[in-house]
Amino acid sequence: MANRKRDIMLRFRVTEQEQEAIRSKMAALGTRNMGAYLRKMALDGYIVKLDLPELREILSLLRRSSNNLNQLTRRVHETGHIYDADLEEIHREQEQLWDGVGNILSALADLE
Repeated sequence: MANRKRDIMLRFRVTEQEQEAIRSKMAALGTRNMGAYLRKMALDGYIVKLDLPELREILSLLRRSSNNLNQLTRRVHETGHIYDADLEEIHREQEQLWDGVGNILSALADLE
């Protein structure tokens, strides 16, 4: 017999409903290896898999907003003027950022 790292077998019983709940949580995480899933849950108590496309959008908005703010700062230093259109654009970007943060917080609050 091959030398195994894990040579101790643990067994336990579950109801059909518990088995379905376990399979459902595994599917939500995208894993099919029940042994690895149960071992991870037994050792760490929880598994969190975050896939938040909203976070990537927030990072993109932050980069654009920072770039626009830097350009506006340079222009103010050069000309001494602030244009309403520039301020409106920065305000609009800030609103988009806050909306995105709200979406991320909602998604995190929905995690079980």
